[in-house]
Amino acid sequence: MKLNLTSVALALVLPTAVFAQDSVAVSGGSYPNTFTSGSANVSPFTQESKRFNDWAISVGAGVPLVQSADLTSLKNGNGKNVFGYSAYLSVDKAITHAFGLNLQYDKGETRQGWFNTKTDNATGTGFQDVGARTQYDAISLLGDINFSNLLRRVDNKSPFRWALHGYAGIGTLAYRAYLEDASGQRLMTEIKPFKLGSMFGQAGAGLKYKVNRRIDLEGRVMYFVTGDDQFDGGGEQYSAINRREDGVSDNFFNATLGLSLKLGKHESHLMWHDPLQEIYYKLDVLADKNQDVEVCKKGDADNDGVCDDWDRQLDTPAGARVDGAGVALDTDLDGVIDLYDKCVVVPGPVENNGCPTNSSSTITDNTRTLEGIEFDLDSDKILPSNTPILNSAVSYINSSAGSYNVIGGTDTRASDAYNQRLSERRANTVKNYLIQNGVDAGKLNAIGRGEKDLKYPECEPATKCPEWKNRANRRVYFEAK
Repeated sequence: MKLNLTSVALALVLPTAVFAQDSVAVSGGSYPNTFTSGSANVSPFTQESKRFNDWAISVGAGVPLVQSADLTSLKNGNGKNVFGYSAYLSVDKAITHAFGLNLQYDKGETRQGWFNTKTDNATGTGFQDVGARTQYDAISLLGDINFSNLLRRVDNKSPFRWALHGYAGIGTLAYRAYLEDASGQRLMTEIKPFKLGSMFGQAGAGLKYKVNRRIDLEGRVMYFVTGDDQFDGGGEQYSAINRREDGVSDNFFNATLGLSLKLGKHESHLMWHDPLQEIYYKLDVLADKNQDVEVCKKGDADNDGVCDDWDRQLDTPAGARVDGAGVALDTDLDGVIDLYDKCVVVPGPVENNGCPTNSSSTITDNTRTLEGIEFDLDSDKILPSNTPILNSAVSYINSSAGSYNVIGGTDTRASDAYNQRLSERRANTVKNYLIQNGVDAGKLNAIGRGEKDLKYPECEPATKCPEWKNRANRRVYFEAK
């Protein structure tokens, strides 16, 4: 089979992208403006934001067959084929559409030897006239790989109801092994639950069939490696029957038929979801020239190329560039759309056509602000644009006889306690810069006021204001003592 390497890469990347997109929620209320874009319009990932079910409960029953042991279930000569029973219950969690984890409980009874100890008795005719049974309980953690999704070709556009899964994991095993011969039946070995030292491993494959959105059927074959030579009940005295050396692990196959109940409110389970199908479906519809496709049911009132059905800004000015939701672009988030912004990448007030106003570096005994010393979000680093203003402040403070409070502020994002610490760091950063450039340390006192002294108090919360106002609140200013 020819595989496209792109399919493997997409199988690993797309689940992450799917969940990342599902975690984005649009804030409610009136039509959003340029102030409600970006991080202000993103909600945390929650159960409510998911689009796919990812939990399931699986149950099944089957037949275990001891294969690698002194006493086995299938005979190639004298004796009978003897069959036990098994059952499992698991809680399944899908991590991506190609991988999951299962916490599984197995219970069963293997039967091995020359006769079925439940229905027959030993005849006492020979050394090999023995039968055994082993009752076991096991708990394991299994990795679940969905090969059908992992290796799915990118050009395969058909829906699918079958999926091949691979399983492997480890756990802890408890059992009681009984032996019956001419002298009767007796307990040979007992491992009580559930000791960390009684570890075992199992691996295998299963073929799933999707019945409906809630139910899957699965046929599964697993191979159990017990790690114990006494599991078959034969004990050391019968180790020569199949010419096996003492200490070799007794292992068995377990063939089961089961069903999975997929939990959750969504229509699709993550393990059955192919992220490419939605894309191909849409491309096929658009590529079908014989089918009339009604692109905009309600038209495009503002002629911005985004249908009114999903246009979040129905009155976009003519000529304005828009995003996929029909909202006019505002690159610097200053509240002036790019069409009218004279400084597209530098924030500024609306009254100045989106351009910053000239900064003032004048300090007098009656002036408590030094305009222009602003900071990036969650940062106390001095920006290159601040250095000319600070150098002017150095000259003025050195020439004056007064002393000054260096006061730091923040916008209204984050908690009060965090903003208080951030404002103190900003004030000390500016103070240290002035001292390093020749200002007498005795003239300066650094104070942090957090978000208690906003230049624009209407910006509470920050989403109510354009970014240039929030940036102006992230400042350091001076106050004469």
